[in-house]
Amino acid sequence: MSEEEHKEQNVEHFLDLIRKSRRGKFKIYIGMSAGVGKTYRMLQEAHALLKNGIDIKIGYIETHGRMETHELLEGLPVIPRRKLFYKGKELEELDVQAVINLRPEVVIVDELAHSNIEGSKNEKRWQDVIEILEAGINVISAINIQHIESLNAEIKKITGVEVAERIPDKVLALADEVVNIDLTADELILRLKEGKIYQAEKIQTALNNFFKPEHILQLRELALKEVASQVERKVDIEVPRNIALRHEKFMACISSNENTAKNVIRKTARLASYYNAQWFVLYVQTPGESTDNIALSKQRHLINNFKLATELGAQVIQAKNANVPAAVMEEARKHNITTVCVGKPHINLLKIILATNIFNGLIKNLSTSEIDLIILS
Repeated sequence: MSEEEHKEQNVEHFLDLIRKSRRGKFKIYIGMSAGVGKTYRMLQEAHALLKNGIDIKIGYIETHGRMETHELLEGLPVIPRRKLFYKGKELEELDVQAVINLRPEVVIVDELAHSNIEGSKNEKRWQDVIEILEAGINVISAINIQHIESLNAEIKKITGVEVAERIPDKVLALADEVVNIDLTADELILRLKEGKIYQAEKIQTALNNFFKPEHILQLRELALKEVASQVERKVDIEVPRNIALRHEKFMACISSNENTAKNVIRKTARLASYYNAQWFVLYVQTPGESTDNIALSKQRHLINNFKLATELGAQVIQAKNANVPAAVMEEARKHNITTVCVGKPHINLLKIILATNIFNGLIKNLSTSEIDLIILS
């Protein structure tokens, strides 16, 4: 890279920082489905902000005829929608230019994945929102988990429904704050049966399709995971490394000893479950346990333990190395492991002596890193 190109790159980086500082803040409410209360929560927040002297306006709200949500609109300043005709009907859209001209401190824009009427300046509402953000106006918006582009195939697999209106994942990444509106499956179904989500004639159809308990449970899991990943991304970007909470990743190191390996696998599985963490099982094959040398019974034990590990949710890693501690460290660094779990050698003098070099080597290597070592009984 020439000196001139380097200067241009520095200038562009600085301009990017300026643009980001001028950009409005962006808050998104995410829900597992319609009816969890995203719009209701946004309107509650609008009242709280207004009470605290913030210039907040309603750019676009969709109440879906829900009485309790509609009642919350009372007392909130609403920006008139843009009216246009499409296929002989008068329709309404968010008036982006009116929002920018009025320049409120905060504007609420519902239905982020909405497709604008043909002939609008922007094809999608999320593009309208980016335009408003770039004008320095803060935006609060909402979306259901099924409208996120990267989850489209998974949503179709769960519900059997192809969701047409979607937002790119990059839009979610722009958010300064992502909040999950969570309900249990029973609470959501009760709201549906009470007529708080859809009109009476649509309730049974919804119960037979999208609102089946097993569907809701899976959608809820996706929503929780998505918000957790957004928080994790925010921590990685904004929190200094020396004070950031680390995300646990466990690695169980097993040998060809059937019982010791099973114990290490099961205990590591429990630890990973407790921390809701990703985990791995590592077997290092030394020359002494190569395919030609290892006993068939030990091979069977290994295969059974690999199967057990997989059933318990682990990713199995097999490495070949005469130096076990070096192999453990190599795999731990490769997979960003935070905690290595090993089994305690049997209380047998010869085995302790034979294992000493491995343990000493492992402890020596781990002492130079930030990886913890747990010796399981």
